[in-house]
Amino acid sequence: MVNPQVTNLAIILVMMQLAKKVPFDNPDVLFLVRCIYLASNVIILGLYMYTQSKISQKKDMTTLKYVEPAPMGSGEEPRPVTTTNMDYDKGQLRQLMKSQLMGVGMMGVMHLYFKYTNPLLIQSIIPLKSALESNLIKIHVFGKPAIGDLQRPFKAANSFLSQGQVKSDKASVENAEKNWRGGVKEE
Repeated sequence: MVNPQVTNLAIILVMMQLAKKVPFDNPDVLFLVRCIYLASNVIILGLYMYTQSKISQKKDMTTLKYVEPAPMGSGEEPRPVTTTNMDYDKGQLRQLMKSQLMGVGMMGVMHLYFKYTNPLLIQSIIPLKSALESNLIKIHVFGKPAIGDLQRPFKAANSFLSQGQVKSDKASVENAEKNWRGGVKEE
């Protein structure tokens, strides 16, 4: 399967070329592009709300233990987390919704305050594509089994800002539980 970052880049390049040909100075065209952007975000919100209802419906109370990496530059120990699949999924969905709202806010400032119109086209497609490719949507909407890449805790996307991978192997969890606040540290 093609890497999502590669397809995102291809979409951005194509949409940038397409945006050069769109007459944004025409009020009807601008209104149509705004409606497309708004419809895209309504679809994403509807998809997230449907996913939330599916998560609540399933009530997957399977215990999930993993080690959350320490924040970059904090000098703290990695933190052990014990939760359920349902709570983990709800937390992940909350993060997806928060990032979508941040994107809408940034787009609102760019479009309404700075009068940029070209990003409206790109931001009508990329977030919708990302939402459809998210692990929660694959599991709860498309019904794929939570194995392999879809196994909880989800692997973080590689980026230069990533603080390390979430670890869920038994040795890492036991070590983090022992070393996390109040545990006996071996020196």
